[in-house]
Amino acid sequence: RGGKVTAELITKDTNEREIARAMVGRDVVMKLDKAPHKPKDIVFEVKDLHVRDNRRLEVVNGVSLTVRRGEVVGIAGVAGNGQTEFIEAITGLRKVESGHIIFQGKDVTGAQPKVLREMGMTHIPEDRFKYGLIKPFPAYYNVILGRHYKPPFAKGAFLDHKEIKRYTAELMDEFDIRPRIIEHLGGNFSGGNQQKLVVGREIKANPKFMVVAQPTRGLDVGAIEFIHRQILRMREQDVGILLISMELEEIFSLSDRILVMYEGKIMGEVRPEETTVEEVGLMMAGKRLEEIRGGKL
Repeated sequence: RGGKVTAELITKDTNEREIARAMVGRDVVMKLDKAPHKPKDIVFEVKDLHVRDNRRLEVVNGVSLTVRRGEVVGIAGVAGNGQTEFIEAITGLRKVESGHIIFQGKDVTGAQPKVLREMGMTHIPEDRFKYGLIKPFPAYYNVILGRHYKPPFAKGAFLDHKEIKRYTAELMDEFDIRPRIIEHLGGNFSGGNQQKLVVGREIKANPKFMVVAQPTRGLDVGAIEFIHRQILRMREQDVGILLISMELEEIFSLSDRILVMYEGKIMGEVRPEETTVEEVGLMMAGKRLEEIRGGKL
């Protein structure tokens, strides 16, 4: 840790918790307690969505789902089954072939990302370098992306650098982003701190609905715990959250409802407390829920 060896452990005599403590320097909660599920009204809805990839092949085929305020809906699936194109479509980054996207009761199918952000949608992208950060930009520019053109960060046609730098220092403290140097370039932070910067920016935008894609991929256990806490904190503040992840442990830990995507279709919907990893795994391999529970394997 920090460039030094902090522990040497015998495999048979140790466990995940002890290894995590050595990596992070403190106890890490491997599974967080989640407040009871108390969903409110529907904030986001997709109806019979069809989307094509860059080869013009249909990779999202008739997906429908709803997300309510105060709940986390998880989408599980093996990479390459339409999740990326689905995320891009619902966040305004890819054309929708057919179907409808409803946000706060309004049809926003085909709306630009700026419009969706103004309405209260934020997006933690699966590729933080492609959509989340501008690596040559300092932290104080990266944390205002998407809101740089309006108060409190802009006064007329000019940026308010004093307010931007104050806000950046506050965000870096709140989300424990290190080093706490507001001039530090986005590309020079560690992966965990880059992700915390993106997560902090999207949460501080006071969203009504969040699209959270692969939020902890490639991160250490300490950063994973921190980001999971932030997601659950937003859930408790009645934000609707759509979580897309390949990590089943993450899906089970955070989700109130789980949908499984395979070849661009939803194989089934389950609650984490009413299913098993094996059952979800079978759906990820292309078995429909009714087929699994009907014993037709």
